[in-house]
Amino acid sequence: MKYHQINSSLFIKNRQKFTAKMKPNAIAVFNSNDIYPISADSTLPFSQHRDIFYLSGVDQEESILLLFPDAPYENQKEILFLKETSEHIAIWEGEKLTKERAFQVSGVRTVYWLQDFHKVLKELMSYAETIYINTNEHYRASVETETREDRFIKWWKATYPAHQVAKSNPILQQLRSIKESEEIDLIQQACDITEKGFRRLLSFVKPNVTEYEIEAELAHEFIRNRSKGFAYTPIIASGNNANVLHYIENNQQCKTGDLILLDVAAEYANYSSDMTRTIPVSGKFSERQKAVYNAVLRVKNEATKMLTPGTLWKQYHIEVGKIMTSELLGLGLLDKADVQNENPEWPAYKKYFMHGTSHHMGLDTHDYGLLHEPMKPNMVFTVEPGIYIPAEKFGIRLEDNVVVQEKGAPFNLMRNIPVEVDEIETLMNS
Repeated sequence: MKYHQINSSLFIKNRQKFTAKMKPNAIAVFNSNDIYPISADSTLPFSQHRDIFYLSGVDQEESILLLFPDAPYENQKEILFLKETSEHIAIWEGEKLTKERAFQVSGVRTVYWLQDFHKVLKELMSYAETIYINTNEHYRASVETETREDRFIKWWKATYPAHQVAKSNPILQQLRSIKESEEIDLIQQACDITEKGFRRLLSFVKPNVTEYEIEAELAHEFIRNRSKGFAYTPIIASGNNANVLHYIENNQQCKTGDLILLDVAAEYANYSSDMTRTIPVSGKFSERQKAVYNAVLRVKNEATKMLTPGTLWKQYHIEVGKIMTSELLGLGLLDKADVQNENPEWPAYKKYFMHGTSHHMGLDTHDYGLLHEPMKPNMVFTVEPGIYIPAEKFGIRLEDNVVVQEKGAPFNLMRNIPVEVDEIETLMNS
């Protein structure tokens, strides 16, 4: 892995938090992701399932973590199963985790090779009453592929039908949404790498540059700073492309006078950052562009102040909508009649700002978090209002990542990334 090793104390803490919420006499199992095929013998690069990483730090395919806090013997309470390494594998694929190295990474003392899994599990299941299955219950998930976890759940329920079944995901939704200080440091590192990429662009972008050249500059800067690359598919949308919310073609030339919406960010150690900035191709905003930009910035700043303990996600978005409505009136994009006659289910402001303002962020860009529960300290959220005006052929979105504090305004992990009009123009013309 490119990133520096994370201290195993984080993963020990995470397992302790999870097992404290398990039912008595229960086993939980977590699987690595598959390596997904493309065609012939080609595969996508491996990316670890965030749940097993959160609980163990193991960043390797064909790995299983088993937790059984009420096991009769100490060496059965936490077990890792790994793909057995060999000299042949080391030559062809590179080093895999040894048992000793797996302990250093995870803090799990009992490590078996994967071929022993069924034999070990059979004994443990004779002691247990409940099995925790790890289904994907994220509110945005839409998965057609049968995952390694899915196959395992199907096999487990067929092989051990007499056991009670419980769900790991609700526990993980709560735990992963509240970050440990070490996790916040890792997200900060991802944000710092993102800052380096963005500052690189400010001296690079000129009229006639292509969106894919901008993407290449970012990829270079991210990887040279120990990131695997982008935390999500980058959006580099010049001109009217910015009005396509998930524009990812990144194949157009950036023209004089246009704006470029950049929804781009680095990952670090599997933790995401998630930034959006909008910059002028020519290095200077027009008066109209500046007016809309500053309206979005004011909405972002006011919305950020509301991310405090006890805030409800749904009510927060209603309040942000009121602030955005005021700004759109000021810009002449809405009039009072539009607001008075609006559909409460789809308020007038949504003509120009049709997406949400904030989502949880962490190991996943759209991270775990139960949206019906009040916000708590150490939750990490994006703040990303936007105004999209197809008739004027530009759209503007601004996005930072912030940490909810015990008291007061949240802490901005992107506080050092330029966002004010004057600073962006100065840096682009220096």
